Amino acid sequence: MAKKLRISQRRSAIGRQKRQKLTLKALGIRKMNQSVIQNDTPQIRGMIRTVEHLVEVEEVS
Repeated sequence: MAKKLRISQRRSAIGRQKRQKLTLKALGIRKMNQSVIQNDTPQIRGMIRTVEHLVEVEEVS
């Protein structure tokens, strides 16, 4: 069974670069304090690295 990650937006995307806003959208996050569950893949990890200052990540079993 693949690992899962809970990704939560903790800081606002207002005034951020367009690439960062689009990355949040690609992760499935639409608004503040929203959490999404994603598979732990290299692609998702790369997206998280792009917006690591805006999100909080934790592993889910």
